[in-house]
Amino acid sequence: MEILFNTYMPVNLISGKECLSKNKEILKSLGDSCLIVTGSSSAIKSGVLSELEPLLSDAGIRYEIYNKIEENPKTLTCCAGGKAARDMGAKYIIGIGGGSALDAAKAVAIYATNENLISDDIYTSKTEHRPLPLILIGTTAGTGSEVTGVSVLTKENGRKQSISGTDFYAKYVFADSRYSYSLPYISTLSTALDAFCHATEGFFSKKADYLSRIYSLEAIKILTKELLLLSKRKDIPNERSRDLIYPASILAGLSINKAGTCFPHGMSYALTEDYLIPHGLACAVFLPAFLEQARIGCPDIFDAYLKETNLSFEDLYSLLSSMAKVNIYISDEKIEEYRKRWDGLKNFKNSPTDFDHNDAAALVKSLFSA
Repeated sequence: MEILFNTYMPVNLISGKECLSKNKEILKSLGDSCLIVTGSSSAIKSGVLSELEPLLSDAGIRYEIYNKIEENPKTLTCCAGGKAARDMGAKYIIGIGGGSALDAAKAVAIYATNENLISDDIYTSKTEHRPLPLILIGTTAGTGSEVTGVSVLTKENGRKQSISGTDFYAKYVFADSRYSYSLPYISTLSTALDAFCHATEGFFSKKADYLSRIYSLEAIKILTKELLLLSKRKDIPNERSRDLIYPASILAGLSINKAGTCFPHGMSYALTEDYLIPHGLACAVFLPAFLEQARIGCPDIFDAYLKETNLSFEDLYSLLSSMAKVNIYISDEKIEEYRKRWDGLKNFKNSPTDFDHNDAAALVKSLFSA
């Protein structure tokens, strides 16, 4: 059998404790001014800002903080961030936070150099200029946004939609698990589930290859053990766990950077938009059904996947089902609305078996309309 491992990941990924301060010369190399893009609190609580600001000041780098990024960042907010970068003459962008802040920072870097783009235009209009150089610093362990050329934004109509391309990659990533230590339990759980979904969907994706599956399996091996611990103790993980979960989330991100996601991610947006279910949890709700499909559609590789979990299929199914409980009711009218929306969704086509909008509607009905 031919072994294929085509890949493209242009990010300069720098990892380890205190990797930011140990590589502070990079900050100066990108210019003498930058805009820090973040949410209202993550940059402070994680400790990133207290380490970053002295480094910028000592290097004579002028900076401003744009801390208006919300969960499920809006194109309007990112567009305003681009204007803020232009107004201050930023030479580069630093994104700090979880997936929302990192995805937003990618968009801000593009809006900053393309004044013609207004809000949702980022999806449809051609960019005239390359984005500003971008540094990303993650504070959660789940999204993998640090290493993907993808940004998930919320359009003016309130719907989440992903956008991807070479302009959405960071130039540098500082991956330091210490910044995830302050994350509360529910956020830790949701983001760890998100990473597990990335690794699982990426492994069984129709676009997966030899290398991306190696990333997936290494992530699965780590994340299954940590999810089991999270399910038992239900409190904030210790530093040992944080130091494992964070790199696993990066590995899972490397997997989906090549292979993409499947129907759990495609269906999850509706739960987040309409019922405020955190993204990782919303994806994981559909993962047991996805695993059933994968067992049917990929019998030749399913055993290899299951081996890395060190669980039986029944035990893995039970673990995920218990950790991803969502108590909501979805009406038949709403399910029909989703069914139409999901027609032709690319995530569905990437799934290991034939799965379409009708199958998705039936799954939602079985889970949430009883």
